[in-house]
Amino acid sequence: MAPAKKIVSFLPSATEIACALGLSDSLVGITHECDYPAHVQGKAIVVRNALPIEHMSQNEIDVAVAERLRQGLSLYQIDEKLLAELAPDLILTQNLCQVCAPSGNEVSQVIKLLPREPDILWLTPRTLEEIQQNIIDLGTATDRLHEAEQLVSEGRKRLQQVATLSSKLERPRVFCMEWLDPVYASGHWVPEMVSIAGGVDELGRVGSDSVRISWDDVLRWQPEVLVIMPCGFNLKQVVEQSSRLFQYPGWSELPAVQTNRVFAVDANSYFARPGPRVVDGTELLAHLFHPEVFSWPSSVVAYHRFQFSLVEGVDYYWEGGLMVFTARYLRARGYCCDSGCRHCPYARSGAAKERKTI
Repeated sequence: MAPAKKIVSFLPSATEIACALGLSDSLVGITHECDYPAHVQGKAIVVRNALPIEHMSQNEIDVAVAERLRQGLSLYQIDEKLLAELAPDLILTQNLCQVCAPSGNEVSQVIKLLPREPDILWLTPRTLEEIQQNIIDLGTATDRLHEAEQLVSEGRKRLQQVATLSSKLERPRVFCMEWLDPVYASGHWVPEMVSIAGGVDELGRVGSDSVRISWDDVLRWQPEVLVIMPCGFNLKQVVEQSSRLFQYPGWSELPAVQTNRVFAVDANSYFARPGPRVVDGTELLAHLFHPEVFSWPSSVVAYHRFQFSLVEGVDYYWEGGLMVFTARYLRARGYCCDSGCRHCPYARSGAAKERKTI
């Protein structure tokens, strides 16, 4: 395969890999979800969502996605006219998950409409090793093999350092939740990340698709650390969605809840995208599991720790027989309950403003 002059990426992870290999200038087209590194924003957008997921709850997304797939409809829209104008030499895509990017059949159909057929590099990893191989494959396809080998070598070294340290520590029971409503356990490379970081998640499926499980499965597992990482969500979105968890029966009895070891993480950046930053994600998990051994730079906002144990006079006070939450606690909780709390630090909705202040 000749070195590519013009590249179109149908995957945020492929965009990240390409930029890490010094191919930013060769990227002429990306997806609407490609937001890292920041300088790629502003490039031509070739792929967009078919669903308005930014305005939907997780349950609504789950139902809508299932219905479109049942009908044989795509979850993405490819701008065929723009793609033809860009005339790429290489398209980076996948055939792993219909929810993550255009499927193989869609890509094959679009290619037939182009005036000149480009090369296609399929990036379909299920494990950390396969992610590393994808980096090598892209480096080979673009005459950046040396850079790719260096990137993979450095990543492997960092992962080994984490594994060596964590192997000497007690391993907490962990549950990585890849979807909240309904509940999904983690799959693909995430269970490997958990193991390297020094945890054990028996609900996860190494190298396989993430699967829907019952909440009873979580209750039986009794996780000591709960990591909330819904696929496709950044940290702010994960925190906002996490309020759904408090409605699950037996929630307050979970060991992770009782010890304040429930974390929302930036799923998009460190877990859902199979690119170089899964190494950072593994280091982040190690910090969450074993903060006394593994550090995380305070300048990088990648997770939020929920607080469930309350201190009178600090997190709340009593007034007329009613508990009033302080702004400190509401900020630490990380989301707005939309109940019109007196000290709410968030921008409240119109409905909340009309309710009686408590």
